[in-house]
Parts: sequence; structure tokens; C-alpha cells
Amino acid sequence: MASILVPILYVVLVFGGLWAFSSWYRKRNATLVYEPYFTQHRERDLYISLLQKTDPPAPESLLKAALVRRAMTDVTRILRLREDKPALQILLQKGSIGDDLWNSLLSAEKEMEAELLEVAAEANSYVEGWGQVIFQTASEMMANERMRSFLERIPALRVEKERKYGRVSSSSHRAIEPSTPATPVTPASAVPTPVSAIPKSPATPVPPTPASAVSSSSLAPPSASTENFASDSEGPGSPASPRSPSKSSKKAKKRK
Repeated sequence: MASILVPILYVVLVFGGLWAFSSWYRKRNATLVYEPYFTQHRERDLYISLLQKTDPPAPESLLKAALVRRAMTDVTRILRLREDKPALQILLQKGSIGDDLWNSLLSAEKEMEAELLEVAAEANSYVEGWGQVIFQTASEMMANERMRSFLERIPALRVEKERKYGRVSSSSHRAIEPSTPATPVTPASAVPTPVSAIPKSPATPVPPTPASAVSSSSLAPPSASTENFASDSEGPGSPASPRSPSKSSKKAKKRK
């Protein structure tokens, strides 16, 4: 009998102690105030202060602008929560952070859910259906402001880069700019002179050939090369050339 009571008593003590500790820990966490994950919501406070102003009341356009600015801050915080939650969850599992930071994140999520519902209700009170698109409008305005701030910082960034890497001279900028190709200038010596512009030189008089030279050249005997060419050109089918008178007279004397 005693052997059965001892394990039962042990189990009761263990589970009773765990239950007592968990109840105490819950009560302690309920009364414990965690540090807020975000800083004070100034845009929300500003909109509420403008809404409560009665003497004179704030114009509706000013209230709408304050509400849009409030929605822009809410969108920024939502994006930050989406980025930080997975990383904090991994760190919590590894034991790198405490429960207070994780509980602060969870309380910030609940607060943002209530904030979004409130902003949507306020937007619908001004224009019906505006609560469905007010956060999209806030996102577009945030992107526009981000782009404008970047464009405004371009001159300062340029000055910083020039100070760091050296100022670029204006001649290099001119060299980089595309320029139209210049027409090559042809020197005057390379331009061909027209025929009409060339001065005509006086004609050289050709001396007349004397008649004696013409007659002597016509009576000169043919050269040996000419005779060889004539003898080679004669063949069996070519007509016989006339014989000279001296050879015919010699053959006639032999016959007599």
C-alpha cells in the first residue's frame, strides 16, 4: 500500500507545483507593463486634437490631410512589423532575446489592428468607401515622398563624390558628349585643277622633213629581216612571186 502512495504523491506534487508556478507567472505578466515597441503616435494625437477643436472648428480638408498622414504612419509601422516578426521569432527560439521583447511585438500588432479599423471608420465618415483605398493612397504618397527626398539629396551626393574622387573637369564632360563629325578640309594642293583652267602652252613647231630624206628612205634596200619574213610567209599554196629580170636573162643564155 505504501509503495503505491509514494508515486501518486510524487505526481501530485509535481503537477501541483507546475500549476501554481504557471498561475503566478500569468498574473505577474498581466500586471507587468512592457516597453512599447513603437514610439508615441504623434500623427494620431494630432488628428485627435484637430478633431476635438471646436473654437473655431478645423476645416474638413485639414482633417482629411491629417487622417492621410496618420494612415501613412500606420503603413510604415505595419511594414516594420512584417519585417521584424520572423527575425524575432527565430531569435526567441534560439534564446537570444527575452519574452518581454516578443510580448511587446505582439501587443504592438494588436494595437495596429485596432488602429487600422479606427482609421478606416474615420475615412468612411468623410467619404463613403474611402476606408478601402485610404491605405493604398498612403502607400503611393510614401513612395512619392521617398523619391522626392532622393532627388533632393542628389546635389549633396554629387558634391560628396566629387570631394572624395576628385572634381571632374568640364573638358572631360565635353569629351564625353557626342559631337557631329567635322567635314575634312581638303588642302588646296590636293584639289584637281579643271582642264579649262590649265594654261595652254604654245605649240612646238614641227620641223619639215627634207625631200631628199624622204626619197633616200624610199629607195633604201629592204633589210635582211624583212626578206626572211617574206620567205617564211611563202608556202605551197601561196602565189608565186615575180622573178627578177636578172635571173631570167641568165637562164636564157645557158639554153642558147
